[in-house]
Amino acid sequence: MLRIAFAGCAMMMSICGGALAESPVERGGYLVNTIMACGNCHTPRDAGGKPVAAQAFSGGITFTTPAFIATAPNITPDVETGIGSWSDAEIRRALVEGIRPDRGHLAGVPLAAIMPANFYKALLPDDLDAIVAYLRAQKPVRNAVPHPVYKAAVQRDAYPDAEAGFSRAGLADPVRRGAYLVTIGHCMECHSAWSRGASDYRTGLGRGGRAFPAREGSPAGTPPAIAANITSDPAAGIGGWTDAELRRAITQGIGRDGRALKPLMAYASYAGLNDADLADIIAYLRRVPPLQ
Repeated sequence: MLRIAFAGCAMMMSICGGALAESPVERGGYLVNTIMACGNCHTPRDAGGKPVAAQAFSGGITFTTPAFIATAPNITPDVETGIGSWSDAEIRRALVEGIRPDRGHLAGVPLAAIMPANFYKALLPDDLDAIVAYLRAQKPVRNAVPHPVYKAAVQRDAYPDAEAGFSRAGLADPVRRGAYLVTIGHCMECHSAWSRGASDYRTGLGRGGRAFPAREGSPAGTPPAIAANITSDPAAGIGGWTDAELRRAITQGIGRDGRALKPLMAYASYAGLNDADLADIIAYLRRVPPLQ
């Protein structure tokens, strides 16, 4: 009987990616700092483009697009300039709906569309709570960022897997678990086809081709980064890549030919992914229908 119980516990730990052995803050920290790569936008960078660790999550990149100008806000627990006055429910709403609290400055104003709430909608309740717990545990940093300027209504394109949702039991399937990680990692936000100002997730999933201007701090004249095709197509995509090549590209930013890949992809964050999560992400990518 004891042997059966132990086996069942081991199976559940495998399904949850080890989450049962972690505190909520630890689980939240793992998600925020690896697959979700929140600091990639929300942490300021020095003149050389390196994250300023002492100001982690206190506000970061400014995005200028035809639809908006917005700076990634301060998400530390600072009461005046961060999210210290927000309730847990308000933080959860911001994550999965992209809406600020219905009080205070910018009451009820949507977060800019660069915030991938349409992907975070997929977060399982315990993971969402863990992220909130982790953000609560961070050092408050006083740093006021400029208010967003919207030139058009905020629009987020529905992502099919996030709309369909996930269940903890369903993550026993490695491919399904990989789909969950790729969804909350909002990988397809950049790597899907882009048409008429909207992402084409239904017919262009993983095709790539979206261009991103050089990030702040890059040398003048730096060409835009073009999101790669990550479908299973053997020629245009990653179908011919080995698992080792894919792991190296994801965690080190090194292409199949040995060249350095460009930001905005958060290689430094993905380097912290555990082996099981990397394996499941690759298993899912192998199933993305081939597109050229």
